[in-house]
Amino acid sequence: QVQLVESGGGLVQAGGSLRLSCAASGRTFSSYAMGWFRQAAGKEREFVAAVIRSAGVTSYAGSVKGRFTISRDNAKNMVFLQMNSLRPEDTALYYCAAGTSLSISDFTSWGQGTQVTVSS
Repeated sequence: QVQLVESGGGLVQAGGSLRLSCAASGRTFSSYAMGWFRQAAGKEREFVAAVIRSAGVTSYAGSVKGRFTISRDNAKNMVFLQMNSLRPEDTALYYCAAGTSLSISDFTSWGQGTQVTVSS
């Protein structure tokens, strides 16, 4: 399994931006699909975005499409989530995950999460 550590969360006003980063260990990082998920208080974890190994194909939840951008740097074992036009409903604990495909059920390695809070 790959080890994942997220960073970049914080408090931001509505309309602002944040960039989340995820550092991955292991020499096989480029073979994984990478994703971001989030879990708001009292709610289930939900899919946010994912990118396949070559970064040529991405997938987004409808609620973030056009506002968030996922990217990866295979040379540095990093994956990023650029979040623009943030809304209070984006407040959640954001998790980085690694998997074998873009299928949500195939994400089997998880980080500890980074908190994003958007004030109105």
